[in-house]
Amino acid sequence: MALSTRLTSSLRPALAALCRAAHGQHRGLSTPQGPQPKLNLGGIFPPLTTPFSPAQEVDYAQLEGNLRRYASIPFRGLVVLGSSGEYPFLAPHERLELVSRVRRALPRDRLLLAGSGCESTRATIELTGSMAEAGADAALVVTPCYYRGAMGSAALVQHYTEVAEASPIPVVLYSVPANTGLELPLEAVLTLAQHPNIIGIKDSGGDITRMGLIVHKTKQEGFQVLAGSAGFLLASYAVGASGGICALANVLGAPLCQLEHLCHQGCWQEAHELQQRLIEPNTAVTRRFGIPGLKAAMDLFGYYGGPCRSPLAPLSPAQVEELRGTFSTNGWL
Repeated sequence: MALSTRLTSSLRPALAALCRAAHGQHRGLSTPQGPQPKLNLGGIFPPLTTPFSPAQEVDYAQLEGNLRRYASIPFRGLVVLGSSGEYPFLAPHERLELVSRVRRALPRDRLLLAGSGCESTRATIELTGSMAEAGADAALVVTPCYYRGAMGSAALVQHYTEVAEASPIPVVLYSVPANTGLELPLEAVLTLAQHPNIIGIKDSGGDITRMGLIVHKTKQEGFQVLAGSAGFLLASYAVGASGGICALANVLGAPLCQLEHLCHQGCWQEAHELQQRLIEPNTAVTRRFGIPGLKAAMDLFGYYGGPCRSPLAPLSPAQVEELRGTFSTNGWL
């Protein structure tokens, strides 16, 4: 039996027992006040890696194999063409083919978010329309950043507003300052949250105060905040986040879904203990080793990670052992 399947099946009775014991003793997350969003993003989304062959061609057979494994995990949906998917390294036809294939393999009750952010507003609008035609339920639009010195609040509000006005599907803002060197300003987020076709933000900056303030200031708009990393997922839920788009979900999807469940059931002590065991593995597949580390971890857990596209280099054997040790010491291997 695959490790992720064993994890899922073994966690279910423990979850049920924990939450029965906690009933009446803990308070779960309350439902935010305000209108219901047009597309409910509440839950965990893995930002899929893109499988490549040894020749660095997209390996669609391996993608389908990973998708079959993920089908047994209660994800809210999947993200294609995020940072973990090596989005900047993909040709336009590869991007569209990936979205189309994932949509065909994904049950209709699970959402498909597709990255469509480009440097120009015109290109973003065109790609967002293509993603909708390929089957995406929402567009994840990263901040344009090449001319980041000129990307103040006014420019970004105009950019996202034009994209949202033209998009046939809802738009999710994406702020990832570690990759772009640009954090989507708070005042821009609050302004954009009022647009009816902008339904949320993936915030990967890790500033919990900022995330809590966004939740508080936008609750009348039904705006949804998604944690961009498993390292601060519990803290994000505590301040009102709706869910998470977390790279670690490619590897430890079942435990991340368990963490979400514990938070919603008010099992805070159990959630706290689980979150602590996720912090070091999450750091290893993000800041420490990046996408090559994430793919190496997938290989360790029986998924297909495989190589990255150049110029991303594979981990050395010593780094793979360090990665293995990080997961092992936290009880995952």
